Amino acid sequence: MRWRCTWCLLAFALLVAGCARPAPEQAVRAQLQALQAAIDARDAAAVEALLAEDFIGNEGLDRRGAKRLAAGLFLRYRDVGAKLGPVAVELRGDADAVARFNLLATGGAGGLLPERGQAYRVETGWRYVDGEWKLRSAGWKAAL
Repeated sequence: MRWRCTWCLLAFALLVAGCARPAPEQAVRAQLQALQAAIDARDAAAVEALLAEDFIGNEGLDRRGAKRLAAGLFLRYRDVGAKLGPVAVELRGDADAVARFNLLATGGAGGLLPERGQAYRVETGWRYVDGEWKLRSAGWKAAL
């Protein structure tokens, strides 16, 4: 009987742990991976879905403009890639975070090597909205 109670308590603890939301830093990293996957899949709508309604990027780029930029790049290049370097996440309270990383963006027609490539230093701002981390801002500049 004692073992049965122990197993029940252990099973309950595992169930509760599995239902808990991931730590904010892990959730932001997961959203960055989802953004990279959307780019790799050439899915502009999936890119837009990760952006906050009031998203702002370089030179006043808004949410709709970011979707159009992604769609344009996907049309121009058959192969588009985004490779993130190590990501540093800084939490600012419970619902705000900043992630910094280097990014190698590539594009090409599908040959052995990409035709274009550029390295960037990127800083992104994230906000926790309705149970999900959304990209609220992004700034980038050429790394080389």
